[in-house]
Amino acid sequence: MIGLILAVLLANFIAFTANKKITLNQMVHIWLFTISFQVIFDVFIDLKYHGYWYISQGIDWEAFPAYVVLIPPVNILFLNWFPFKQKLRKKIFYFIKWEVVLLIYECIAQLPSPYGYFHYGWWKLWHSALINPILLLILLGFYKWIRIIEVK
Repeated sequence: MIGLILAVLLANFIAFTANKKITLNQMVHIWLFTISFQVIFDVFIDLKYHGYWYISQGIDWEAFPAYVVLIPPVNILFLNWFPFKQKLRKKIFYFIKWEVVLLIYECIAQLPSPYGYFHYGWWKLWHSALINPILLLILLGFYKWIRIIEVK
């Protein structure tokens, strides 16, 4: 639980102090999209198939911060620093850097309690390595859609 609290505080502090590009409206959209998408994804992987879970298996109030205030600021940071006007090569390198960071974070989150709060069932690190880029592309597509809607 200590690790979850530290991760939440650190992610939010960095997101709110380092954010220079994402507007408040975009942050709200990203925050709500992230919560919705994560809950839908985790209902299947966590609750139905027991692939992984936060804190303990099943629905758990202690895991609430992981769903509501941990991943959204990380997504805001990803989008804030994304090299939109750079060449494809730079964008690919950016994805690779984030993939490494996310996988390291996932390993740290699996430390024994009280620092660790993330647990594997049948899910393995290589599953995350495969799915993370897809999830980041979905996030990127959603953000681009928000920007288009704001112009209209």
